[in-house]
Amino acid sequence: MFQYIAIEGPIGVGKTSLATLLAHELKARLILEKPEENPFLPQFYRDRKAFAFQTQVFFLLSRFQQQKEIAQPDLFNRITLSDYLFAKDRIFASLNLNNHELALYEQLYQLLSAQIPTPDLVVFLQAKPEVLLHRIKTRNISYEREIDLKYLRELVEAYNYYFFHYDQSPLLVVDTSEIDFVNRKEDFSQLVREIYQMKKGTWYFIPKDSR
Repeated sequence: MFQYIAIEGPIGVGKTSLATLLAHELKARLILEKPEENPFLPQFYRDRKAFAFQTQVFFLLSRFQQQKEIAQPDLFNRITLSDYLFAKDRIFASLNLNNHELALYEQLYQLLSAQIPTPDLVVFLQAKPEVLLHRIKTRNISYEREIDLKYLRELVEAYNYYFFHYDQSPLLVVDTSEIDFVNRKEDFSQLVREIYQMKKGTWYFIPKDSR
């Protein structure tokens, strides 16, 4: 079984919900990103250009501190599970920073990333931009109200491009547009079985009812 699993995907795709369920199922140590602790995030969604760099650097440093915890042995849990991949930070940086900001950001990233453990498995959650927007509106978090469909389309495209070329660890790709891991136990059970069967390379999760 994998020792370190990271759940990844664009905003609203269900990373934290799935990570929490999997951690309970696998009796894993759970490490969750805390975007609400970023003081620049509400301003970023109102004015992306003005606050992108501050937002990105805060995320980079806070994620680095969290990832250092993953490198520490846990005597009680065999598996560590996180609701983000450290390397994904560069997806947002490339999308939101100008050339000068991105050059400075890359210097910081290269210094920190060498100290970060690589997951044994990445579960990449996908969904259509329209589905993501609906989920974001439904959960009604105040600083997310400024997110629009155009931004989500750009984000989905950037994520898909990144993971199309990802080869640092086994990758399980899951389209969540028609799947409900929280309310449909069979969807979740099928995914758990798929994870146990995972080997090297890229796999695609297709629920039996969809085949």
